[in-house]
Amino acid sequence: MYRWQFGLTAVCHFLVVPITIGLALLVAGYETAWLRTGNRSWRRLAMFYGKLLLIGYAVGVITGIVQEFQFGLDWSPYEDVVSDIFGAPLAIQALAAFFVVATLLGLWYFGRDHLPGRVHVACVWLAAVAMSLSAYFITAVN
Repeated sequence: MYRWQFGLTAVCHFLVVPITIGLALLVAGYETAWLRTGNRSWRRLAMFYGKLLLIGYAVGVITGIVQEFQFGLDWSPYEDVVSDIFGAPLAIQALAAFFVVATLLGLWYFGRDHLPGRVHVACVWLAAVAMSLSAYFITAVN
């Protein structure tokens, strides 16, 4: 039962997170196009795909937290063996994915009418870079 549940969580996480990382880069490109051209169509595209980005990010965070608990509870003998190697990159990834990206996406989404244009675009670019670094650390762990 637990392995089936872990597999379902892992598949959901594995499918949603790469799409979300790609969406972050797409939204950053749309925001940059809007800033350079002033065309409101780019802004509408960025906000539409930005909402999908936020939903995907939330699903990724939820499934990631569940996976961490499942590693600790269901795979504890495995964790005893690899925790010295697995722990540090996982902690770096968790800090980058949960705190840095959440802060930057919050600034991007809620500050769209309050921040200067360049700062607003920089927030989504930095979030996309932080997501990519987070993916790098998870890949390095694996």
